Amino acid sequence: MSETSAQELPDEAMDLLVKQAVEGLSPAEQRVLDVQDSAAASAWRRDLERAAAALVLAGSAAQPPPAALVARLTQQGQQLLAPKVESPAPRPAPPAAGGRSGVYGWFAAAACLLLAVFGWLRPVPPAGLQEAGRSPPTALAPPDADRKAPATALPPPAAAPEAPTPAEARAALLAKAGSLKLTWGATKDPLAAGVGGDVVWDPATQQGFMRFVNLPKNDPGQHQYQLWIFDSTRDARYPVDGGVFDVPADATEVVVPIHAAIAVGAAQAFAVTVEKPGGVVVSAREHIVALAQAQSG
Repeated sequence: MSETSAQELPDEAMDLLVKQAVEGLSPAEQRVLDVQDSAAASAWRRDLERAAAALVLAGSAAQPPPAALVARLTQQGQQLLAPKVESPAPRPAPPAAGGRSGVYGWFAAAACLLLAVFGWLRPVPPAGLQEAGRSPPTALAPPDADRKAPATALPPPAAAPEAPTPAEARAALLAKAGSLKLTWGATKDPLAAGVGGDVVWDPATQQGFMRFVNLPKNDPGQHQYQLWIFDSTRDARYPVDGGVFDVPADATEVVVPIHAAIAVGAAQAFAVTVEKPGGVVVSAREHIVALAQAQSG
């Protein structure tokens, strides 16, 4: 505190200075304060405004004040308002507690008011909410920019296209350039009577289909049909296994895909034999029920 601000002022002037720092003065009160010692009043006003500013800055945190801070501010306020004593004479007793005209009472009132204004006291709900018996909202709604857009329903996944039937795949392969088509011929085997149809083979893709008409049904537990592909680039004694297949009951025409065990260099002939369930590695060729041969030359 400066030497000037330590000068004594009447209680009435001190009351007005504190009130001026806290809430302002009326014109009549301001005139009363103006007649006081300008130097001392200005010093006191400056010190009180500094104290009020300290309370304002401390209150900006909007947190409950620590007890130690309250005690320190109270002590500093008392030191600020206490007159500086030049001699060891006893200090006069402060005004009675609770008197509004007392300097200490005014400072306490000012501190409480500043604390209330700047958020150290519990905030009071708005009047409209108080009348309705409701509590103030605890959080604001997020701005529109932060709100997530409503999820849009995704269209159901497109159904996977159905695989073509063996008959459809045979027709497509038959229309492809470079494919080979051979007609089944009759054999002397009793099961070959009335058998017809053809075989389609594509050397480029190593794919093919057999079409049979009137090939007798078989019992898979007793025997199965097996295809053999004769490759002109291989030994004729060891044709390529083309897979085993069955003919269901009441089927007058069936289309069967070819599953060659190894690559075929140049297909020369196709033969269907009757074998045990699961097929054989080398056929005895005892029951050839269908034979298709490429024309030589």
